[in-house]
Amino acid sequence: MPKLAKSLNAKINTKIKNLPNSAIRSFNQRISTIPGIIKLTIGEPDLNTPEHIKQAAINDITNDDSHYAPEAGKKKYLKAVNKYLNQSLGVNYDPATELCATVGVSEGLNIAAMALLNPGEKIIVPTPVWGVYFGIIEMAGGIPIQVDTSADNFLLTPAKLKETLENEGKGAKAVVITDPSNPTGRVYSKENLAELAQVITDYDMFAVSDEIYAELIYGDKKHYSLTQIIPERTVLLSGLSKSFAMTGWRIGYIAGPAELMKSMIKINSFLISSVTDNVQIGAAEALENGEQDYIAARAKYQRRLQILQEGLEKNGYTLATPEGAFYIFAKIPAKFGCDDVAFANDLAEKVKVGATPGSYFGAGGQGYVRFSYASSEENIKEAIKRITSYTENN
Repeated sequence: MPKLAKSLNAKINTKIKNLPNSAIRSFNQRISTIPGIIKLTIGEPDLNTPEHIKQAAINDITNDDSHYAPEAGKKKYLKAVNKYLNQSLGVNYDPATELCATVGVSEGLNIAAMALLNPGEKIIVPTPVWGVYFGIIEMAGGIPIQVDTSADNFLLTPAKLKETLENEGKGAKAVVITDPSNPTGRVYSKENLAELAQVITDYDMFAVSDEIYAELIYGDKKHYSLTQIIPERTVLLSGLSKSFAMTGWRIGYIAGPAELMKSMIKINSFLISSVTDNVQIGAAEALENGEQDYIAARAKYQRRLQILQEGLEKNGYTLATPEGAFYIFAKIPAKFGCDDVAFANDLAEKVKVGATPGSYFGAGGQGYVRFSYASSEENIKEAIKRITSYTENN
């Protein structure tokens, strides 16, 4: 096995070397070694990709669709994306100039950060939030400005955004909105977004809207998007990983104004050349004919949410009101203190239930843990039994 020359170690990009690894994934990897652990940690559906989607991709392979796709994506997929966004949000994007296929939303976030940020520029990130945002922004040379939303029921308010822009976030280039939220499951109303849009416009900013969980909203809530209000300023990021149980397919998309998309498509071509052919064809099938797939999945998740929520509340957890995605962000009962990392480790080691420490999601997450209910109903019920035992005996 080759060992790096000592003289070269100091020549590796120091910015990348000094970035911490994903704490969420590191924690999940560590507790995965515990025999019999029930992991309610990673946000990955336990469901399988629907058969008609798989068959569309198989047929594409059989038909020898095995050459480079266009750098922005295959026409069939981009047309399907536009049709889907039009039907779900009432917005329109030109598939030829305003859409781009990506390797999941993660790549989309990298593209957005690289396209928007010059070195040293700031971007507002409401927290708690998926921790990968911070590393992506820093790799692009930007500075993430965390805004703790815990005092406002985990939603960014116009007043808080304006206050931040007048102080530590002065001169920020953009703001990230994750809706529905990971880790809290909170959902922005139409009125919330309209008020935020006014501040974004007043301060002449971009909005980066991560809507990967848009199809997974429960009760009488409905998904709205900044693209419906300020499309000229909004970069929409989404994909099929969560709603269609396609995490391993790695397929997403970016939508935005053509002038900005020129840069984003250019970055995409440098990063990946193009997204895999058959994956795009399978994704097109999902968007065109898969409405019943995510409706059925949503019903399962809603049932699991009810079971987990009731079980946690009986054990003294206070919850951020979960309205979408498939997470519960739960405040640790007072008797266990507020060290969420120690608590999550203890819960995993003593009763073999995995929950992600809230502090891994940034400011405002301290004293909380995130439970994912993208797991079987059987696992969730057993996890509640174990949590009850832990609560009663510690």
